[in-house]
Amino acid sequence: MKFKKVLLGLVTIAALGLTACNQPAKTDGANDTTGAAGSSEAVATTEVKKMKGDELDAIEGDNKKKDGVLVVDVRPEEQYKEGHLKHAINVFVDDLKADPEILADYKDTPVIVYCNTGKKSAEAAQILAENGYKDVTDAEGVKDYEYENIVKYSSITSKKFLEMKNDATVVDVRPAEDYDKGHVEGAVSVPFDKVEENMDKIPEGKPVITYCFTGNKSSDVANTLTEKGYEVYNVLEGTKEHDYELVK
Repeated sequence: MKFKKVLLGLVTIAALGLTACNQPAKTDGANDTTGAAGSSEAVATTEVKKMKGDELDAIEGDNKKKDGVLVVDVRPEEQYKEGHLKHAINVFVDDLKADPEILADYKDTPVIVYCNTGKKSAEAAQILAENGYKDVTDAEGVKDYEYENIVKYSSITSKKFLEMKNDATVVDVRPAEDYDKGHVEGAVSVPFDKVEENMDKIPEGKPVITYCFTGNKSSDVANTLTEKGYEVYNVLEGTKEHDYELVK
């Protein structure tokens, strides 16, 4: 009887050893799926939309619709300055490739990109889509559609304005009474309907930056000054859209 009990014990130990050998081994958590999905899950890529030229042209010609989007010309600066869409800023595709966070302030804003024929804009749109920009559209190029809203002055964001303003003549084109209530420090008052009477306030040979409430009246003045030979930048976000810490 004692011999049988010993034999039974040996058989049990052997069985337990065999079961343990058949268990899959864990190596540094590689097979542990707990919490792994979160760390390896890729960020979802935004679907890039397409836009015809006539639709973008209509947006650029509408003072209200243009405020709801950011239009970006991704061509080289020299091509941008030869003529571009009215409210488009310039960010060369290679710069966007080097730093996709250039436009990080606009990740929640619908962004529309364009170039000459669609090659560079398609690349730029993909970069934005893969880097957290939530609404990205690739529009028809300027060589594929004859846009009407073309200008030669540059459009800039509020951030770029604050970086540039100390090296330029800043022109407030709002009515004089609004200027008196509060204006960007250092700005001169040149009401949009009295440009000719105030040209003496705008020295030649120095960049000019125009701004107003929403960027619309200032874009008209920017166009006028460009035709007079000035290097002009118009601020997209006016005093109603950005806090510029106005002074009296």
